[in-house]
Amino acid sequence: MSELSFKEDYRNLFNLFNAIYPLSEEIKVAIVDNSDLMHVKKKVKLLSVGELSNTIYFIVKGAARIYYLDREGKETNTWFLFENELLISIYSFYTGKPSFEYLETLEDCNFIAVKREKLEEIYLKHMEFNFSGRKLTEFYHMRNEIQTNELRMLNAKERYQKLMERNPQLFQRVSLGHIASYLGISQETLSRIRKQK
Repeated sequence: MSELSFKEDYRNLFNLFNAIYPLSEEIKVAIVDNSDLMHVKKKVKLLSVGELSNTIYFIVKGAARIYYLDREGKETNTWFLFENELLISIYSFYTGKPSFEYLETLEDCNFIAVKREKLEEIYLKHMEFNFSGRKLTEFYHMRNEIQTNELRMLNAKERYQKLMERNPQLFQRVSLGHIASYLGISQETLSRIRKQK
């Protein structure tokens, strides 16, 4: 790997971790040596229901979603993820049990992918990296809790407004059908809410 591509592909990932706790050069090298650069076309399933999640993806470029199917086979979106975010099936990755959800690309994506066993090796060899991993995991758990509480406690218009405030790029990059599913409303209801602005 050339020094240029090393810097370009990994810069934002290192920035993410450095914001939590400074990364040593040894950890940076370990991350590069134990990860893979991937290019994946849009509408590709990275994980399906019943499969074991053993990879965590850092999105260098592109967008992805996490969704599940209800009893009638209808899709419900639970996460949309973009550049500089981690794409992971949290339950399956950390428990080693089959996934109940799908991971799918919404756009052509470039990823830095790390296998679970490689991540564990880095944690064992570089104990200070465990702190960064824990803080990042806490952040995603809190984000999930906020989203769950909003779905329970806010009405449809309030959920839409919160989403607009937090993630306005969503409406340029994700279909209204997917967004409506995420908000727990029909696409028609979403269209009505958007017209009321």
